[in-house]
Amino acid sequence: MSTTLTETISAPQAPDIGYHPDEAKWRARTAQRLAQDPKLRSLPLPDGFPAKVEGPIVWEGKDWTDESQFVYRLSSNELQEIDEALAYFKGLGVKKGHISKETFPLPTLGPKLYELARELYEGRGFFVLRTIPVDEYSREDLVIVYTGVSSHVGSDRGKQDSKNSVVLHIKDLSPKHAKGASGIGYSAHTSDRQTFHTDQGDLISLLTLETAAEGGVSKLASSSRVYNEIAATRPDLIHTLSEPWPIDRLAFPSSCVLLFCLARRFGADPAYVMRPVLWNVDGNIIIQYTRRQFTGYSAQVRSPNIPPLTEAQAEALDALQFTAEKFAYDMTLQKGDIQYISSLGLLHAREGFRDEEDHTRHLIRLWLRNGELAWKMPDILKPYWDRMYSLGPDQQEFPLEAELRTKHSGGLPPGAK
Repeated sequence: MSTTLTETISAPQAPDIGYHPDEAKWRARTAQRLAQDPKLRSLPLPDGFPAKVEGPIVWEGKDWTDESQFVYRLSSNELQEIDEALAYFKGLGVKKGHISKETFPLPTLGPKLYELARELYEGRGFFVLRTIPVDEYSREDLVIVYTGVSSHVGSDRGKQDSKNSVVLHIKDLSPKHAKGASGIGYSAHTSDRQTFHTDQGDLISLLTLETAAEGGVSKLASSSRVYNEIAATRPDLIHTLSEPWPIDRLAFPSSCVLLFCLARRFGADPAYVMRPVLWNVDGNIIIQYTRRQFTGYSAQVRSPNIPPLTEAQAEALDALQFTAEKFAYDMTLQKGDIQYISSLGLLHAREGFRDEEDHTRHLIRLWLRNGELAWKMPDILKPYWDRMYSLGPDQQEFPLEAELRTKHSGGLPPGAK
């Protein structure tokens, strides 16, 4: 007589972590993991990762004591030059996708913008252009002006959805949604707080059409300063961040061509992709992630059919958030400001906000790249960057109004304002 034993293998349990960070849970998880293995603090760093990064990209919020350190104020002559460039471009009678340094000439301001672009790649990683008189232009002319000025910072424009839009409107659309904010899976289209993250692409540009009645502060943090802190105190988490993570495709449509929309199928539905969150390439620390890829957000629930995060990954995700908060700079943008950020060298976040009828927060975003100054990319990201910046001039779309991105309208971008 034989006996058959059946072994029941339970699925790995997902850690208790959500989109909105909980500092008490993070500290408890940290204490538990260190109690289980005190040697985590003394592990050597992974091969190829420095003990400390130096240079102007390494900064703390307290370093910025006056806006004059990073704000470039447009003169009346430069504003006149912008108006002349607008008239010149409109006189060409071509589509907006043909906007470039050549078709939107800024003989005096252009070289200054190129030097500010150097600051994005070789310096602190951000600056603000102040002020575009947004109320003096039609919406169509304003989009031309914004795109034209920005072409002198980065001439390549990235695709932000499968409809070939190269501009995206950042606005709370929950009042127009049948289910309110709970029916929206993309925090940029709500008034909710956004955690620290990166966008896809080299550079992020945000033009402020209108500010909120209250809140909405922009928060920036140096990825290299965050790295230095974690490398010095928890080198094991550098190992965790530089190893492959399961990044959820979040049920985006097959037509979506963005970073984690281009997921390879591993037998799961929806698909996911395995890649690191952290790289060191030519001495540049690059972090690329958005928290909702790992936790879901509101209507976009993380799929149960892909591997859950490990406890180490959950701790590392919170370590990025709370370390960025520790060293962040809070920036209040004014109406007409254009904020330029390195999405390779900085993390960014946004406080929640409250709108009123005459103060409805509305920003327009471009994803840019300056090919002459660009950093070398991790090999695994190159195909996504190449596809993102692949649109020809006649393919680019420039929507003039905010539109909720759903899987029926062309997919969601992987995070940002």
